[in-house]
Amino acid sequence: MNNNTHPKAFGRFLRFWRGVHQLSQEELADRLGSSPRHISRLENHASTPSETLVEEIAKSLSLGERDRNHLRIAAGYYVQETAVDYSDAKLRWLRKAMGLTLKALNPFPTALTDSTGKILMVNQAWVNFYQSRIGASDLEKVTNLYDFLFTQMGDGALLTGWQDTISMILMALKQNAMLTNSDKDLATFERYLTHKNVPADWPQRAAKLEPMASYRVQIDYAGKLQRFYNVSQTVGALGPAAYLAEPRLTVSTLYPEDDNLDLSGLLDATATHPLLP
Repeated sequence: MNNNTHPKAFGRFLRFWRGVHQLSQEELADRLGSSPRHISRLENHASTPSETLVEEIAKSLSLGERDRNHLRIAAGYYVQETAVDYSDAKLRWLRKAMGLTLKALNPFPTALTDSTGKILMVNQAWVNFYQSRIGASDLEKVTNLYDFLFTQMGDGALLTGWQDTISMILMALKQNAMLTNSDKDLATFERYLTHKNVPADWPQRAAKLEPMASYRVQIDYAGKLQRFYNVSQTVGALGPAAYLAEPRLTVSTLYPEDDNLDLSGLLDATATHPLLP
C-alpha cells in the first residue's frame, strides 16, 4: 500500500484534530473511554480504527459533517450523507448562483440536476430546444433527466451509441449504491434498471468504458440532424469529499459540434416552464 494513503492518513488526521482542540493523547483517550496507548497506536499507524470509533472520535471533537466525512475517508470508510433539501431557505444563495450560471450558459441548452437525476432548474435555451420536439405540456411533465434520456435514446435514436451511455449511467448508479448501501440509492438504481431501453449486456458494456464528462447526441434542430456534445459539470464543496456531500448538483449542457450553428432562436423568452430560474 502507498505510504501516503490509508491507513497512515487517519493518523495524520487524528493528530491534526487533537492539535486544533489542544488535547493531549491522555485527554482524548479519557473522552473516548480508551487508553493513551491506543490513541498513540492510531496516530502511529499501528492500529486501524473501527467505524464506531471513528464516529466516537468525530463526536468527541464536535466535528461538522464535512470534517467527520473526511475523517471517515481517511480511515477507509465511505461518507455518510445528510439529505439536503435544495428548496430550503438556507440554500437561497445557492439557487441564485445556479440560476445565474444557467442564464449565462444561454443559448446552450442546460439543466441542473441532483444526484438522482431530478431536474431542479433549466435555462431558456433548454426549454426552447426540447419544447420544439415534444411540446410544452409534455416537457413540463419531465421531472428527471435520466428518465428523459432513457426514453429519448430508445424511442428516437437521438444518441450515437446510446446503449453505451445508458450502460455508463447504470454503472455509476450501481457502484454508488454498492458504496452507500442506502435504501434510496438502491431503489434509484433498481428503478432505472427496469427501463425498457436498458441493454441486456449493460454491465459488460460499461466495464469496457471509462467514465467521461460528455457524450455525443444527434438531434433534429431547425429541420436538420445536428451533432451536439452533452457535457456535465459537478458542483461540489472543497476537499476530499467534494463530490460526495449533498447537495450533489450536476450542470448538463448541450454544445453544438458545428461552431457555426446558429442557436440564437433558443433565446426566445416567450416560452415558459416551471423550472426556469
